[in-house]
Amino acid sequence: MAPTEEPRDWTDEHVARWQPVLPDLDPVVEGAVTRMKKLSVHLRRVREQSLADFDLERHEFDTLHKLAGRGGSAAPSELAQDLDLAPASVTGRLDALEKRGLVRRTQSTTDRRRVVVELTPAGHETWLGAMDVLGHEEYRLLGTLTAEERTQLNDLLRRVMLVAEENAGVEPWHG
Repeated sequence: MAPTEEPRDWTDEHVARWQPVLPDLDPVVEGAVTRMKKLSVHLRRVREQSLADFDLERHEFDTLHKLAGRGGSAAPSELAQDLDLAPASVTGRLDALEKRGLVRRTQSTTDRRRVVVELTPAGHETWLGAMDVLGHEEYRLLGTLTAEERTQLNDLLRRVMLVAEENAGVEPWHG
């Protein structure tokens, strides 16, 4: 009985095409890196479609996401720091989001000079809806692995990322 061969994907064909051209090409490294790139592109497309479905621009989603990450409430200066933007840029974003009813600005109850930005119920629902679409796709993809395999993959990718983050010339990616 012949051994069962693993199904082949697009990357297997890509590697096979390049091996004769680049004889020193490591097929395992090329395969892993190419698959990571293709998965990244796939997830980016799903995210972009999700944002379009929820009528959100990327910068609007990012602002809602950072606000949600702070429990749904933050000072504009905190959002500016989280988004790595000038305060004036955040003000413009908040104006547009407030006009759409996704956030509201109120005076702080502890310091009347301070403004607090809050997700509205509609803003929370919109943010969560966009997150759910991507989350479902991530679970669909990684659902092909067992819980142990997902843990192992996560641990292996962490080791690779630690090496990538050691490079002083490259800023760590924070999503």
